[in-house]
Amino acid sequence: MSAARDALARASQQLAVAGIPDAGRDARRLLAHAMKVPPDRLTLMLAEPLSTGTLAEYETLVRRRAAREPVSHLTGRRMFYGREFLITPAVLDPRPETETLVEVALSEPFGNLLDLGLGAGCILLTLLAEMAAMGRTETWGIGVERSDAAFEVAWWNRNAMALERPAVLLKGSWFDPLGRTLPRDFGGFDLIVSNPPYISADAWEGLAPEVRDHEPREALTDGGDGLSAYRAILAGAPGHLAPNGRLLLEIGAGQGAAVSRLVAEAGLDAVRVVADLDGRDRVVTARRAG
Repeated sequence: MSAARDALARASQQLAVAGIPDAGRDARRLLAHAMKVPPDRLTLMLAEPLSTGTLAEYETLVRRRAAREPVSHLTGRRMFYGREFLITPAVLDPRPETETLVEVALSEPFGNLLDLGLGAGCILLTLLAEMAAMGRTETWGIGVERSDAAFEVAWWNRNAMALERPAVLLKGSWFDPLGRTLPRDFGGFDLIVSNPPYISADAWEGLAPEVRDHEPREALTDGGDGLSAYRAILAGAPGHLAPNGRLLLEIGAGQGAAVSRLVAEAGLDAVRVVADLDGRDRVVTARRAG
């Protein structure tokens, strides 16, 4: 039998030769998955021999990763803001940069929120879980997703996190399903968030193969200038925000000025751009006047 550390060394070299960034990190993640041990305990298990079946599974995972299949698709899991989420090829693989939006959202209290383009549910569910951890158990939110397959992933994540009560999931496009759900006297949302498809058609071919070839195209690009989702959101956001309610939009590289202009033209105030930890513009935030 091969020792785990020997298999890890071979896998790290194989991934490095294939041009995988952080090859050693990915090799460790896949080995922990194949051995069915928590990643933070893998070091303690490296002297253990691998069974023939485990070694074969690991080698298959490594070959698939070398072919640029995302790690989250191979393991079915992804950590986001300290919590583990189910991930499938039907949803975007949540990026650490999106945690910037979560941080901005949590910088002010809110009683309810709306997440447009729910995907796996990482933003909505993280915000509700964080508010509950702070004792704000009355906070509730709605997530809207038009993809049936993505909706199922969000549904699973919501139930796995025991957030069935505060998190309402609706199928549909942007604001369309809200009219069938909200009472007529609803005063608007304290917070609206979205990480919409913002990659332009011109930028599509330049994406990493992990993204371009494996993640859902409709969740990444509008096939045009990368701004049409923002236009759709801003057509409805002012009328769905409570007085002093906030709108937070994740943006792509170089979109800060264009999205800020669209937000201002929609009549929202206090427009500003927030950078992520790498110093890149990441979130446009604005507010409906009180």
